[in-house]
Amino acid sequence: MVNTGRFVILVLAYRFLSYVVYMGSSPSSGGGGDPEAVRAGHLEMLSSVASSGGGEQGSRAALTHSYHHAFEGFAAALTEEEAAALAAHERVVSVFKDRALQLHTTRSWDFLEVQSGLSSGRLGHRARASGDVIVGVIDTGVWPESPSFDDAGMPEVPGRWRGVCMEGPDFNKTSCNRKLIGARYYGVQPDTSSPNAAGSGSPRDTVGHGTHTASTAGGAVVSGAGYYGLAAGDARGGAPGSRVAVYRACSMGGCASSAVLKAVDDAVGDGVDVVSISIGMGSAFQSDFLADPIALGALHAHARGVLVVCSGGNDGPGPYTVVNSAPWIITVAASSIDRSFQSNVVLGNGNVVKGVAINLSNQSLSGGKYPLVSGAEAAARYAPVAEASNCYPGSLDAEKVRRKIVVCVGTDPTVSRRVKKLVAEGSGAKGLVLVDDAEKDVPFVAGGFAFSQVGTDAGAQILEYINATKNPTAVILPTEDVRDFKPAPVVASFSARGPGMAESVLKPDLMAPGVSILAATIPSADTEDVPPGKKPSAYAIKSGTSMACPHVAGAAAFVKSAHPGWTPSMIRSALMTTATTTNNLGKPVASSNGAAANGHDMGAGEVSPLRALSPGLVFDTTAHDYLRFLCYYGYKEGIVRKVSGDAGFSCPAGAPSPDLAAAAVNYPSISVPRLRRGGKAAVTVTRTAINVGAENATYAAAVEAPPGVTVRVKPDRLVFNKRWTTARYEVSFEVADGAGVSKGYAHGAVTWSDGAHSVRTPFAVNVV
Repeated sequence: MVNTGRFVILVLAYRFLSYVVYMGSSPSSGGGGDPEAVRAGHLEMLSSVASSGGGEQGSRAALTHSYHHAFEGFAAALTEEEAAALAAHERVVSVFKDRALQLHTTRSWDFLEVQSGLSSGRLGHRARASGDVIVGVIDTGVWPESPSFDDAGMPEVPGRWRGVCMEGPDFNKTSCNRKLIGARYYGVQPDTSSPNAAGSGSPRDTVGHGTHTASTAGGAVVSGAGYYGLAAGDARGGAPGSRVAVYRACSMGGCASSAVLKAVDDAVGDGVDVVSISIGMGSAFQSDFLADPIALGALHAHARGVLVVCSGGNDGPGPYTVVNSAPWIITVAASSIDRSFQSNVVLGNGNVVKGVAINLSNQSLSGGKYPLVSGAEAAARYAPVAEASNCYPGSLDAEKVRRKIVVCVGTDPTVSRRVKKLVAEGSGAKGLVLVDDAEKDVPFVAGGFAFSQVGTDAGAQILEYINATKNPTAVILPTEDVRDFKPAPVVASFSARGPGMAESVLKPDLMAPGVSILAATIPSADTEDVPPGKKPSAYAIKSGTSMACPHVAGAAAFVKSAHPGWTPSMIRSALMTTATTTNNLGKPVASSNGAAANGHDMGAGEVSPLRALSPGLVFDTTAHDYLRFLCYYGYKEGIVRKVSGDAGFSCPAGAPSPDLAAAAVNYPSISVPRLRRGGKAAVTVTRTAINVGAENATYAAAVEAPPGVTVRVKPDRLVFNKRWTTARYEVSFEVADGAGVSKGYAHGAVTWSDGAHSVRTPFAVNVV
């Protein structure tokens, strides 16, 4: 026993884990360095700390990724002692474990066009001109045979493209074309140095997530798309004339952070213009910016002129749940569109109860009705009634629910809708009615099984009918899609909310369609949502901020095609300041709880690609702004200097001071993390606007101030004599003593208008 214990201790002492070693900017990160020389330098560093010998061959085996395009660093299998030794190296900024990141359209683009109030013909004209814009999608890969990646009519690939089309057992160079111009894959998962742990060595998508996001961002126009008769119409991406490059860094089990960082580095080196990343950490496990692979990659991508768009996460609706919230990232929330998928329940007494779901069952009124039973009445022997009522696994008596429609409630959020559906289906039920207000705004895809979700009031009506009827019956009707649904958009219940990790930056930035989005998928024959007797669909309906993110990436590519000289932050500014904040009833956009949405719910509002083409004014945020932000946030000057690669960089006087970070970044929104009461406690934030509109223009400021908060803009008029000139202004916030303002965040906006443009910049102030 003693020897065994010693042996275990020795094994643990030399356990290798995957780490990322980040070294900031370097001369080679400008693109002119020799990749082999950089890699050799990384191998030399590894050899210098190797605890078990092995020489150069051992170091080569340990090295899994070498980063050298946008920044410098590497990923390697290390012991804790080796990681600590590298962290102390003078060239190293940070060393962190290679963690697992999680994966977070016919009608949606039409809806955004309608909401813009502008002519859709303009969109078609601009979209055809977007062939030189390249969108990189970091996800689970691509299904290249999808019609969404057809290159018919597209010109030759831009000469500046430097990427590759990697081959694999199921992926050839011919899988790429003039639309899908590049494909890479990465095969290392967290906590292992074993290559290809993510699955097959190929860019081919085996999950469907990557194909869905890539086609949403830049898919070609496909007529007659749909999902088994639902959501029928023309599918297209936000910039259907753009090129798409995919980077498979994820599998069903998640994404290695080292692989995601390598994908960002490669995408920048390949020459993409926009990167779409529908991936992130859980909100409970966020790390600081210089140990976050997505934040690190995006920071250097921005410095190289590449815009990075990320999903904000699906941990809503609670506050402080938004992820990917670095100021150099466009962080996207999710909203509904004006389409609803209704699956109604017809009771035996003729009453119709409205429900939502995506089910393709064969139940109909002409086929008769099925016996109706509540889960509580169908409890298995020894199963608590409360568990049976919730459709817990193993809680239902198969004899009591066979060939019946079972009614379950959703009082326990730990049992998902999918699990409840599998429990009912596995017990022999003919259908499931779920009584639950949670997630009712996001229709569950139930395939061929009859399923409908109703709210608690409607559920009470159904349960009352069961209790008052000797032989209750019902039928669940197949789903119908209802267009022009109102109100829309609404912030999705799952969409993560701000404030973000740095409260001096208002997050999320924007909102985009992320509920029940139709886009391309993989034709998997064994998926449970394929109805009996049907072939796998080439398109799928999915929900999540994963779906919202590529909408903004596509919109960014669309704006880039019209303004190829604009910087990433100018494009972000155009998208944010022209976003819409009213729904299709002309009222303020609501959150999922029915209250008016604020900046922490939806950012600047719902993205409007057409309006973003002509924003009037833009706010350009420089790389120097972001470095100053890091100083104010609390990073030491020496660390920020390594990040920048500028040996002469100095942090501003007064840093660190997180409260001042709001003024350090020329952002198209404002967040004041602490606003104290009293005249001497006023907070002033400066912004600089660039005129990209008319030659001679005068903009006047209008303020939407929350009650009790005094907001002053100085000057309140901006005069421009020509384009590309700048104007600086200040916004001050003050809460008087005795104003009766409650503690916590209050929201408002400053809007600049010249009569033709409305440039809206939202703000949030935290009264303490």
